[in-house]
Amino acid sequence: MRIPRMLVLGASVLVLASACSTGGASSPSAASPTIKMGSDGFYESKLMAEIYSQALEAKGYKVDRTGLGLGTRKVTAAALEGGQIDVKPEYIGSGLAYYDATKTTGDPATNAAALQTILNGKGGGITVLKYSPAADQNAFVVTKATADQFHLASLSDTTAVQAQLKFGVATDCQTNPVCAAALKTAYGLDLSSALPLSACDQPMVDALTAGTITVGELCSTQPDILKNGWVVLTDDKHTQPADNLAPLVRNDLLAKVDKAGFEAILNGVSAKMTTDALLKLNSEYVFDKKDIPTIAKEWLTANGPF
Repeated sequence: MRIPRMLVLGASVLVLASACSTGGASSPSAASPTIKMGSDGFYESKLMAEIYSQALEAKGYKVDRTGLGLGTRKVTAAALEGGQIDVKPEYIGSGLAYYDATKTTGDPATNAAALQTILNGKGGGITVLKYSPAADQNAFVVTKATADQFHLASLSDTTAVQAQLKFGVATDCQTNPVCAAALKTAYGLDLSSALPLSACDQPMVDALTAGTITVGELCSTQPDILKNGWVVLTDDKHTQPADNLAPLVRNDLLAKVDKAGFEAILNGVSAKMTTDALLKLNSEYVFDKKDIPTIAKEWLTANGPF
C-alpha cells in the first residue's frame, strides 16, 4: 500500500538531499551497494526505518525498502541474520530479550552491550550502532472505566481479576520471552487465550476502544493513550526491559561502504530522536493522517543535516 516515493515526495527529495549534502559523512562511491532496509510490522518501526532510509539517500546511498514492515521480530531477526535485509531499527531491550531474556535490564547501555555480544555471532556479525535517547517501552493499558471498575493501577492488580479481563497482546506474545512467559512468572497471568493483535498499531487501539479487549498491549509512545485518557498499568515487577532505539547493521555491509561515514549518518539521526519527538511523529501518523515518507522528510528537514 506504499505509494511510490517519487510520487509522494517529488522534488522535495532533491531539496532534502541538497540540504543534507554539506558537511558530515562522506558520500558513497558509485560502486556502493544498495542498502536493504527492514523493519518490524508496526508503524513506529516503519517510520524509524524510513527516516534512516531518507537520511542515507540524502547522502547518495540507494535504499531498497522491500523489507519495511516485514513482520514480527522473529521474522526480521531471521531476515537480518540471513542477509535478506542489511539494516533495521531495533528496540534494544526487546531485541536482547528475543535472544536471552535473562540478560535484560532497565539500563540501555547494559542492554546494548549484551545485545552486541550476542549479535557478534549471528549472521557473520551484526553491529549495534549508538542507541537513541528515544525509548518506547511495552505498556499494558486499560480504559479509565476499566481501571475504576476493577481498581487497577498496576499489573499486579490484574492477577486476582484476570478471569474478568480480556487481554489483547502482541501477535508473537506466546513465544516472546518478555510477554506471556514473563507475565506468567511475575504476575501469574495466563495469556493462553489472549487475543493476538498488532501490538503498537491501530488494531489494538480499535479493540480497546470497542471493548473487544479490556487490557491492551501498546507502546508507551502510542498517542492514543494520551488522547483517550487511558491508564498505563505500572509494571511493578519490572518485566519489561529498557527499549531505546538503535540501528542494527550487518558487518558484511559495513565492509562494503565507508564504515565511519555510514555509521555517522545513522548515529546522527538516532542522537536527535527523543521520546517526545517520537510521540509527536506518531501523533502525526495516527491523528493527522500524514503518510510515513512525508513525516520522515519533514523531521529530517527540521533536524538535519546528518
